[in-house]
This record gives sequence, C-alpha cells and structure tokens, in this order.
Amino acid sequence: MSKQYFGTDGIRGRANRFPMTPEVAMRVGMAAGLSFQNGSHRHRVVLGKDTRLSGYMIENAMVAGFCAAGMDVFLLGPIPTPAVAMLVRSLRADIGVMISASHNPYYDNGIKLFGPDGYKLSDSIESRIEAMLDKDVELTLADSDMLGRAKRVDGVHDRYIEFAKRTLPRDMSLAGLRIVVDCANGAAYKVAPAALWELGAEVVAINDDPNGFNINLDCGSTHPLGLAKKVHEVRADIGIALDGDADRVVIVDENGTVIDGDQIMALIAQSWHEREKLHGGGVVATVMSNLGLERFLRDIGLSLHRTKVGDRYVVEHMREHGLNVGGEQSGHVILSDFSTSGDGLVTALQVLACIKRLNRPASEVCRKFEPVPQVLKNVRTSGGKPLENAAVKAAIADAQSRLGESGRLVIRPSGTEPLIRVMAEGDDPDLVRTVVDNIVEAIADARTVAA
Repeated sequence: MSKQYFGTDGIRGRANRFPMTPEVAMRVGMAAGLSFQNGSHRHRVVLGKDTRLSGYMIENAMVAGFCAAGMDVFLLGPIPTPAVAMLVRSLRADIGVMISASHNPYYDNGIKLFGPDGYKLSDSIESRIEAMLDKDVELTLADSDMLGRAKRVDGVHDRYIEFAKRTLPRDMSLAGLRIVVDCANGAAYKVAPAALWELGAEVVAINDDPNGFNINLDCGSTHPLGLAKKVHEVRADIGIALDGDADRVVIVDENGTVIDGDQIMALIAQSWHEREKLHGGGVVATVMSNLGLERFLRDIGLSLHRTKVGDRYVVEHMREHGLNVGGEQSGHVILSDFSTSGDGLVTALQVLACIKRLNRPASEVCRKFEPVPQVLKNVRTSGGKPLENAAVKAAIADAQSRLGESGRLVIRPSGTEPLIRVMAEGDDPDLVRTVVDNIVEAIADARTVAA
C-alpha cells in the first residue's frame, strides 16, 4: 500500500500545507504515542527541532498529541538529528522525534521518528502509524488523570558534545588545525563550533546566526561555495559544511575543493580497514554513489553494497549484514560504531582524525579516487506517471544500451519533493550528458502532453 504521509525520510512538505499542518502533526503525536507504549512506567518522548520558524507550530501541535496519548514530552529545542537519536537511548525514552526538513528551505518542514533503540522507524511501523492518522483514535487516548506532561530539558547540548568528543581517542587533539565550520544556520549552530573548539582546534564559525528564515539559505552542505571562499580567506586547513539538521556533512579542503560523501566513505573505510576496525568487508551506499567509489573499494579488497535511496535503508542493510560504515553521496554517513543515524559532526571528526594521524593536508588525505563523470538532473512533475510514457521508456532503453557495462543509469522519483531525478555516469562524459538530456527532454514532453 502506498503511503499518503510518509516518504523516504519521515513526513515532509511545505509548512502549514498538507501534510505539514498542525492537525496532522498533532495526530502523528497521538498515533505514535499510542504505538510506542510498552509497560506500566511513565512513557516519554524526546522532541527536538531545527531552527525553522514553523518549528514552533509543529512542536506545540506534537506536544498536544503526545500528551493526549499519555506520554511525557522532553523538549530539547534546536539540536541535531543525531543528538535526538542518541538521547532517545540516553534518556530511556519510548520514542524520539526530530522536527526538520533537513537540507530543504525554511518554508518546508518535516517529522522524523525514532524508536526506543535510536533507529528510524521501519516501513511497516510507519505504515501502522499512518493507518491510524485518518481514524478516530479519541476512544483510545489517555484518561484525564493520565495525560502527559511537557518540560524543557537542560544540558542536552553538553551531553551531545561530550558524546561526539568521545568518538575520538582520548589522546587525540585537534590543536594546530584551523577549521571553518558552516552551520547552515541550522540545528548545530551551537554544538558544532563548541565541540571543535573544546577538542583544541582554532574555529571559525559561519552561518551560525539563525533567524527562522535563513536555514540552508545559500549555505551548508548543499551550497559549499561560501565555505570554500571562507577557507581560502582565513587560510584554514579544512572546512566542514553541515546541513540544516546536521545529519550530513561535506568537506572542503585547504584549496577549496569540495569532498563529498563518497570520498568521505572511501577515506574512513580504508582507514578503518587498515586498522582492522572495518566490519563486513565493505561499505553500504545507495544507487546514487559514484562508480569510482565502487572501483576504489574493489581495488583495496572491499565490496560496495548498494541500496535504494534513503539513509534508513542504508542503516537497515548495515544492521542485517553486519557492516559498520555506510552512507550517501550527499554526505549522510552512518558509522554504526558510534551512532544509529547519519551524524555530520561525528563523521567530520573521523575525517579530522585521519588528517591528524597522517599529518598531511586535507587535499592529499581526502581525495581517494577520481570520480567517474556523473550527471544528475531533476525534472519537476505535476502528477501523473511520466515514467510509464512510451517515449520516456524508449529514451531510457536507448540510454541503457549506449552506456553498456561501462556506465550506470538511475531514474527515480524523489521521496521528498515532486521531482524525478535522472542520473547517469560512465567513462565518456559527453555520452553521459547526452543520455541524461534525452531522458529529461522526454519526461518534460510527457509532462506537457499530460497537462
């Protein structure tokens, strides 16, 4: 059964429009609260958010829903998504919630749910919650004397900072490194600069002044050019760009070159493999990761496992097959020795640890392979099923034939936006551009005809 509310990363959409309305948020609180009550103890939920203006609205609506279901709500305020995943376990909560639309603009928002183990919910649990959203659940809500309470929790930033610092060896210091950190005016605007400074680095923080509207605005992991400029300006050793909820990261080396999630996974996997810390003999990535990563891992005796897009599918594969490094090209990197979800700060610390151990510049340490030419284009859709159009099918078949075994083609609808993503890669950059343009044109034509 297709889902009406949940996508690849929880529920997401334009704030104050379906499904991101206060009513839906309240009903999610009710349904999730009723679904995660086990035992006779007082049930609790930890609730974090990023810095969007609409976070206040969604937060209060969810508090009402959870309290109506009889759950106590621990309000964390603006805090990274991985901190919510960590605090679910640390505070022995029944469920965790992050109110965020990740890398999207301020006018979007979303709801991410975590189980008591700190992992994002499976498709089956999301489907169970979704089935309750349109039902009358009032008869199963808490009695008047069993309603939940809500309170702000102090010290959660310090807990997360200490957690992040402990992912490095005790004797490792970042002294001697000048680091620019782009906080994307998002959830990590306090914790990321503080953690890096406490570890001994000289820290230059940018985009660390959120106002409710500037989250991800020409900054952060999806817009790293400003970070590259700042790294050059202050002659930094490295730049770190987080996204709005700090579960992803990209790196900028001292020359201003952007290092994406594929290069980061290659670096960490090789480092851990050499130190016998890598489990499962490989890395888990999605169908969007570059073919160059696959070739690099094969050359050093490791394998690449691919999943469909979505970091929770990467995590599920890692858990099922016993691997401890995985992620996405976008910078969602999951290091399961430390965290149950993508953690931009923890991932950046592992990169910094490699730089300190090797005592070489970031440009030499972080560039592990030459990426295969890759082109990704998005086509906005307005309903319908353009991928079932005969001309689109013919363009796809032609592209697959022309790329052959030396390339890859991935076409998928976005799980968070009304887009179809068309990606191709191969050793011939002209061919890659041509096949992508042909498919994009065919989809656009099909969309026009449907309209």
